[in-house]
Amino acid sequence: MNPQTITAAASGTWTLGDLSVHRIGLGAMRLTQSGEAFAADAAPRDRGRAIGVLRRAVELGVNHIDTAAFYFSSLRSANELINRALGGPYPDDLVISTKVGPGRDPSGEWLPHAGPRELRGQVEENLRQLGRDHLDVVNLRVLGTASIAERFGALARLRDAGLIRHLGLSNVTPDHLAEAQAIAPVVCVQNPYGIGVRPEQDAFVRTCGEQGVAFVPFYAIAGAGRESGATGVEDEEIRAVAQAHGASPAQVRLAWTLHQGPHVLAIPGTGDPDHLAANVAAGALRLSEAELALLDRLHHRRT
Repeated sequence: MNPQTITAAASGTWTLGDLSVHRIGLGAMRLTQSGEAFAADAAPRDRGRAIGVLRRAVELGVNHIDTAAFYFSSLRSANELINRALGGPYPDDLVISTKVGPGRDPSGEWLPHAGPRELRGQVEENLRQLGRDHLDVVNLRVLGTASIAERFGALARLRDAGLIRHLGLSNVTPDHLAEAQAIAPVVCVQNPYGIGVRPEQDAFVRTCGEQGVAFVPFYAIAGAGRESGATGVEDEEIRAVAQAHGASPAQVRLAWTLHQGPHVLAIPGTGDPDHLAANVAAGALRLSEAELALLDRLHHRRT
């Protein structure tokens, strides 16, 4: 596989409401700093390099970017970088998804999750930073298992007002999804998932597909490394499949994720242009039934 010649179209497409996206997208969390995301001492990423990654992503056919106003480092804001790199005007087919709920103060300290009244301010801040008059997809990021009806209802009203086109959920349970769907349509669910990451969610992934809801896993590459990124230590099974395809372990992890259903999208995050190209190329990697069975066994063995 030559990652420099494969585009995101190789991953296939899915429709978020009425918005068609390639199944390999880009997560913006790692654009703002090198090292661990949200770490107080993380070094801000070179601005020109970050902007270059965003523009290269679009050149490679990526038309789904996941971001948030709370993605920032001491000198960089993911939304501002996206605006600078791709705005004025944005490509017609580009879909930008953002998240609301969490917030950080200017020093980077986390704030309590936003209630119904604060959510409008978060939506408006995303609009301002991105330089847009509406947001394509807004995901309500959830902490815990309590009811989300009030908060999701507040976002539904902003959707009715035209500030938001489509709604999604992040870090949720099947009960949350059902609760939200009783209020307004849900186009996607973003949850941590990957080989060995939350195997108990397998049924939820299938349920989303049956309901036409996109499942958008995060930490599909990082796994247990979460905000710190991939640990660099890989299982023998993943290394063997990677070697058979002349691919990297990260590409195998992404390919396995995409094989979980046509409704599964990937949003691997990176600030490195070579990693970006490799991630996009993973959309062309086709795993055999035997390889999938091998990786499935690993998936259920790991916790």
